[in-house]
Amino acid sequence: MLFTRRRHFFKRVGLRCLQVCLLFFILVLVVLPLVFRYSVTLQRGILFLTFITYPKGLDLTNPAGIGLYATRNFYITVKDNESDEDGVRIGVWHVLPRNAVRRFKRELKVEEAFDQDIVTDERRDDDYEQELRRLAPAIKSEFPSIVPENQQLFFERLLRMPGGTVVIYLHGNTATRGSGHRSEVYKLLRNLNYHVLSFDYRGYADSDPVSPTEEGVVRDAMMVYEYIANVTSNPVIIWGHSLGTGVATHMCARLAHLKERAPRGVILESPFTNIRDEIRLHPFSRIFKHLPWFDFAISRPMYSNRLRFESDIHVHEFPQPIMIIHAEDDVVVPFHLGYQLYRIALDSRSRAWGPVEFHRFDRSKRYGHKYLCRAPELPGLVQHFVDNYRNAVY
Repeated sequence: MLFTRRRHFFKRVGLRCLQVCLLFFILVLVVLPLVFRYSVTLQRGILFLTFITYPKGLDLTNPAGIGLYATRNFYITVKDNESDEDGVRIGVWHVLPRNAVRRFKRELKVEEAFDQDIVTDERRDDDYEQELRRLAPAIKSEFPSIVPENQQLFFERLLRMPGGTVVIYLHGNTATRGSGHRSEVYKLLRNLNYHVLSFDYRGYADSDPVSPTEEGVVRDAMMVYEYIANVTSNPVIIWGHSLGTGVATHMCARLAHLKERAPRGVILESPFTNIRDEIRLHPFSRIFKHLPWFDFAISRPMYSNRLRFESDIHVHEFPQPIMIIHAEDDVVVPFHLGYQLYRIALDSRSRAWGPVEFHRFDRSKRYGHKYLCRAPELPGLVQHFVDNYRNAVY
C-alpha cells in the first residue's frame, strides 16, 4: 500500500514538472518570440535599452559632479522634418581640452580641480597650444569671468580657435553620457588636448522621451555635427562605441551621400557588422538563437522595421580613414565581428580612400566591452591616428 502511494505521488510530481516545463517552453520560446515579432515597441526597447540608467541620481546639468570640470551642458533641438515645429531636444556636453583649461582655469573657477588632476606626459606643443598662447590675453580681457550668461560665447570662442581638434563621441545603448566608462574616454581625449562633444540620443537621460529609431539617433548625431560645423572649421573626428559605431558609420555614409563637409577620421570601438549578426551572438540571445524560428521571429522583423545598423555596408560608402579597436574578451560584441568588419572594409573600399587599421587588445588584459579606455597604449594610438589624418581630405 505504501509503495503504491509513493508511486502515485511521484507520478503526480513528474506530471506537474512536465506541465511546468511545457508551459515555460511555450511562453518563453514560442509566445515571447512571436510577441517580439509583432511589437515594434518591444524591438526598439530591447535594442536601445533606454530604461537602463546608471549611475542613479546623476545630475547631468552638473558634469563637474563626476570630475568633468570645465564642461558645458547645453541642449540642441533636432527637427525631424521641415514641418516639425517643436523638434526633439537632446542633451549635450562640451568638454574643453586640457591645455585650454590650463590657460583659463582662473576664469573658469576650476583652479583647485585642475591642480589636483595630475597628468603625466602632458602634451603641450601642438598648433592649438600656440594659438592659445597668442590669443589668451585678449580672450581673458573679453571674458574675465565665465558665468552662465557668457558660457556659450566663451566655449564656442575656444572651439572656433584655429589649430584645435574636435571629437564627437557616440555612445552605445543603455545609461547616459555621464556613465563611468564614457567619462573615462572624455578625460583621455581631454588630456590629448581635444574638444569633446558627447550627447544623449532621443529617449535617453535628459533628452526628450521620444522612442528612438535608427533614423532618429542618426539624425541626432547629424545635428550635433552640424552644430560643430557651423561654429568651427577645425577638423572633426567621430568616435563610436558599440551601438554608437553603427550610428557613426551610418552618419558618415549619409554625409558622403549629401556631399556635406566630412569628418577627418572615424574611430570604431567594439563595432559589429550589422544588428542581425550582433543579435544572434549577444548573450541575451543564447536561449533563442538555435530556435528554428529565430530569424522569422527576431532578426527579420527588426530588419523590416529599419533597425539594421549595417556598418558592413556603410563602411564602403564614405572615404574617411577608419581605426577599429576591439578587445578579445568582449562578450557583448564578440571580437570576431569587429575583425570581420575590418576585413570587409579592406576588401570593399577604394584604394584611393583613407586607410583602415585594426588594433586588438589581448584578452588577458580584461578590458571587455567597455574599458579599452584603460589600455595604456590607447592614447598613443589615438594621437597617432588623429595627427596623421586631421589635415587629410579624402
